Amino acid sequence: MKIKISKLLFLIGVVCFCNPTMAQSPMPKPGTPKPVNIPAVAESTLPNNLTVAVVERKNVPLVTVHLMIKGGANVESIDQAGLANMTYSMLTKGTQSRSATQIANQIEFLGGSINTWAEWITGNAQVSVTKDKIDPAMQILSDVILNPSFKQEELDLLKTQTGDNITSSLNLPGFLASYVASVYSYGEHPSGGTLSSVEKITRSDVARFYETNVVPNNAVLIFTGDISQSQAMALAQKYFAGWKKGTGSTPNPVAKPAKKKGDVARILVVDMPSSGQASVSYFTKLGSGRVTTDKSKSVLSSDYYTADVLNSVLGGGYSSRLNQEIRMKRGLSYGARSNFDWRPDNSNFLASTQTKNESAAEVASLILEELNKLASGTLAESELLPRKTVLAGDFGRALETNRGLASTLADMYSFGVASSTLNLYTKNVQSVSEKQIKSFAGSNLPGGDIVIVGDYAIFKDDLAKRFPNMKINVVQAKDVDLTKLK
Repeated sequence: MKIKISKLLFLIGVVCFCNPTMAQSPMPKPGTPKPVNIPAVAESTLPNNLTVAVVERKNVPLVTVHLMIKGGANVESIDQAGLANMTYSMLTKGTQSRSATQIANQIEFLGGSINTWAEWITGNAQVSVTKDKIDPAMQILSDVILNPSFKQEELDLLKTQTGDNITSSLNLPGFLASYVASVYSYGEHPSGGTLSSVEKITRSDVARFYETNVVPNNAVLIFTGDISQSQAMALAQKYFAGWKKGTGSTPNPVAKPAKKKGDVARILVVDMPSSGQASVSYFTKLGSGRVTTDKSKSVLSSDYYTADVLNSVLGGGYSSRLNQEIRMKRGLSYGARSNFDWRPDNSNFLASTQTKNESAAEVASLILEELNKLASGTLAESELLPRKTVLAGDFGRALETNRGLASTLADMYSFGVASSTLNLYTKNVQSVSEKQIKSFAGSNLPGGDIVIVGDYAIFKDDLAKRFPNMKINVVQAKDVDLTKLK
């Protein structure tokens, strides 16, 4: 068998050598992206102002229910960083009639899953089961949301686990860079908390956050899958009609960034002696957000689609520019990426990678070069078309599952954007032009912060040489105090 395979491979090699057109055939051009067609979202409202949204899809007898509540880490202070995440995590740690173990066992018995978590502007709960188990699953979900017990022993355990996780993560250069930049570059705070803030959180704090923010008039209950609007409304009425209205908290204001001058505003080095690698990141705050107001309604900003295509070109995949330049051409990293973290008004951008300490300053220069090329270089259609096609494909795949569709709809509702906008995504991405990307890049990306976490002694001289006119701010990793970062 081995001999036959060897002969076959030899013959293939001979054919390719004799006919080079076979070995070097051009890559086929990307096909035309198919538009995403989401069935109409049926909306209703309970008397307590809980919005109920339903997308019926009968292809598989599964149902996902996603409860999105406006009010996440954006309504907590830095002194109580992690409070939102801890509150939503505690919802599945016990109710007035079920222990944490009983909740887990009962949902597992139904063959389903239940999760609760917080993001920057939302809190979330999601349950997925087969169609015939939706009623008992909804009973568990409503119990978790309406009757949490917030037992002290469960809170103590969660605080210990959270603190241990933060302590461990602070030894990772990449985590520490984002942790510092949340305050230093974005004017926010770590949504997962800090060691001091988590330690101070009390049961009263959790209960107060819950009573204020986990309210129906601030929420959307989303059903996706094999369920009709009438069935979903009956379940919503049965299990959530008694949920009492509340006030909700006002999000903490984040200062709008000033007009920036120059490629880089600041360079911060978090010195971590003897670190195995260095994290090299570029952080900046955008002057625009994900939505704009049009006739008293929120609509997705055109910048959102432009930024999506820009990000795909810059650092959104293996063939992106950052990865090509830093990993493939120079072998300085296992991978480089970029990302937009959207806010309603002022959003966040990062470009990041990890490298050996000796090449940290070089990689910082390379990231800036690629950012500048977006504004001043060329973006041929031969480069844009494949990236747009990837975006359209990824978007469509994300909506194929009930969970993916429910999560995407929750994201749309969190920004107050009409769900029908989903069907416009492919078209709007395809219409993004080179001119739009260059204009967006030139207006929004320059003037951010370079943050390097690593062994400063190793790259100190090279960094000073590459950025001769920049002040290098240095803080020891062991001495990081977010309240003193400005």
